[in-house]
Amino acid sequence: MRPAKLALEDGSIFPGHSFGADGEVTGEVVFNTAMTGYQEILTDPSYRGQIVTMTYPEIGNYGVNSVDIENAKPSLSGFIVREESRIFSNYRAEGDLCDYLKQHNLPGLAGIDTRALVRRIRTVGAMRGIISTIDLDDASLVRKAKAALGLVGRDLVQEVMSKEIISWEEKLDDWTAAEIGIQADQAQTGKHVVCVDFGMKWNIPRHFASRGNRVTIVPGTTSADEILALEADGIFLSNGPGDPEPLNYAHDTIAALLGRTPIFGICLGHQLLSLACGAKTFKLKFGHRGVNQPVLDLETGKVEITTQNHGFAVEDESLPDCLEVTHRNLNDDTIAGIRHRDQQAFGVQYHPEAASGPHDSHYLFERFQEQLAPVAS
Repeated sequence: MRPAKLALEDGSIFPGHSFGADGEVTGEVVFNTAMTGYQEILTDPSYRGQIVTMTYPEIGNYGVNSVDIENAKPSLSGFIVREESRIFSNYRAEGDLCDYLKQHNLPGLAGIDTRALVRRIRTVGAMRGIISTIDLDDASLVRKAKAALGLVGRDLVQEVMSKEIISWEEKLDDWTAAEIGIQADQAQTGKHVVCVDFGMKWNIPRHFASRGNRVTIVPGTTSADEILALEADGIFLSNGPGDPEPLNYAHDTIAALLGRTPIFGICLGHQLLSLACGAKTFKLKFGHRGVNQPVLDLETGKVEITTQNHGFAVEDESLPDCLEVTHRNLNDDTIAGIRHRDQQAFGVQYHPEAASGPHDSHYLFERFQEQLAPVAS
């Protein structure tokens, strides 16, 4: 086993061994509490600029495949596990996790006490860190961790968004569609959904396509005039990485789109919608990342178990009168959903497409579907 180390900006050192690619990477060190779904986590663009630690002790036992991906390649900086499984067993598997990391030049670290690391992050907060297989000097690594870039004030969206307009046709797999009650031969609605891509997970446009919509994906920097020229019946604002406040181009675009067509935002899209309406956001101490986050729907009183991945949230005190809170995170009472009082626009801080995760929240896609403008005769 090749030796490797993780160093944090507070001076903490975690020696272990390397799996995946050799090298040295920096990023904000965070943790995810999911027991499965590691391939979806690896390919979620929202993790750009971060080193992800899995809290479940053994990762990789069901291998990897070409179906359970949420983007073309991993966007995160590094991957940390307690123990990497050297044996994989699943009828859908096409390879093992270690080779997948090597294929994408992604360093992995195993053999450390991930419980101690997570407790450190929960106590101090998410910190900058470095994984290295080439420099094992503690003092040198800590200096590099302190010099690493953080997330606040950075525009990471333009590093992961699509670069051109794309027509999307892929649908949900048959098992998922059946699980949430979508017919495989769903009739075409004639509705056109334009997805503004800030680093979108692919299961989101699959949901729209499976409901019979025509789906177009546009880069996150696309202007309001360019989006309106596509004659959308509804506009979706996607998830994505990092701090939403520096994305002034997105704030301006969304503000110009309000009232022109129904709008639905997920995660970063929810934050950007809130900012465009005059709210503010703040950085959470260690974020919400996992598939077991409880959320209360304030309208129905029902509790949903949700998939989440974000390090920023909408600030309660700054919420303008035009927005009302629809959902609350039951772990810390942060805002988990909002809607506009006067326009057809709403957003949630979690991931109703749940790849991976529970299907409690897929009704939000149905809600948006009902809001889509009628097709012109």
